[in-house]
Amino acid sequence: MSASNVQEQSMPTVLIAGGGIGGLMLGTLFERINIPYHIFERASELRSLGSVMTLGANILPVFEQLGLLDEIYKISKPCPSLDFYGPKAEKIGSIKLMGEKGSGYENLLFARPKLYELLRSQVPTQKISLNKRILRTEEKDGRVHIYCSDGTMYEGDILVGADGAHSGVRQSLYKHMDEQGILPQSDLESMSIGFLSMVGVANPPNPEKYPQLKDNFSHFSSVFGGSSDSWSAISVSDNQICWSLGVQLSESEAKELQFRNSEWSPESNDAMIKEYQDCPCPWGGTMGEIIEATPKDLISKVFLEEKFFKTWYHGRTVLIGDACHKVND
Repeated sequence: MSASNVQEQSMPTVLIAGGGIGGLMLGTLFERINIPYHIFERASELRSLGSVMTLGANILPVFEQLGLLDEIYKISKPCPSLDFYGPKAEKIGSIKLMGEKGSGYENLLFARPKLYELLRSQVPTQKISLNKRILRTEEKDGRVHIYCSDGTMYEGDILVGADGAHSGVRQSLYKHMDEQGILPQSDLESMSIGFLSMVGVANPPNPEKYPQLKDNFSHFSSVFGGSSDSWSAISVSDNQICWSLGVQLSESEAKELQFRNSEWSPESNDAMIKEYQDCPCPWGGTMGEIIEATPKDLISKVFLEEKFFKTWYHGRTVLIGDACHKVND
């Protein structure tokens, strides 16, 4: 038997729960080194949601090794500073970033959906299954099995939970560990909820209204509206504006909102938009004008939860991303 045959036989099969950026990035890496894998996504379609994202010197070398750095530069702009404004859009200060001179790589800002689509293009469609909500997991006979809500079952050598803050893989793993008395008590505690945020990516019909869009660098402008409110506008490539609205919640407000809004509806979005539509944009005009230029089905409203779990792996299961360390950024 040749060495290549031995290597092929010993190669593990990896099941990836979650078709978000983490799952697609892992799939991209496995695709490059020919490790067998399959991605199981609970949604009925892959949708590119979110607002601005940034990549810097801590992760850009990985994209360089993958041969994707040029593609990242095509969809992004460097950000030289973070600018902050008061309630009336008066500038109160800036934080200058090191950039390429300080770290060897620029701090790149871009619309999150563009990174999602780039990574999605790296994974063959036949290696992604939709409508696969994982109900439970099980290890037996030296393999890991996943059981989905549609009655299907799949098995592999390694299971990666990349299925977000409310990970079904984590919940099943922790249940098994708790029954064995080996799960840290803190991992059973709920995540803390500090903020409610709404985000989107606008395509203004009159980009000339915002001179910031013409610059070859990104303008990051964040407004502190008062004791608990904030909003931001960030210029990215292709004349797009990434925006966000945020409110800090008290503990009682967080519990009430979580109870009433387990699933967000367009009506709840409209109520929050109405609260912020007349807020001044630091570039002129109002935030309502920017939000108006955003397709409604691409506006997301989420709780910004926080929890740093102690248990990231056990047996044949490992957790990555928000499934094991959900933090606000």
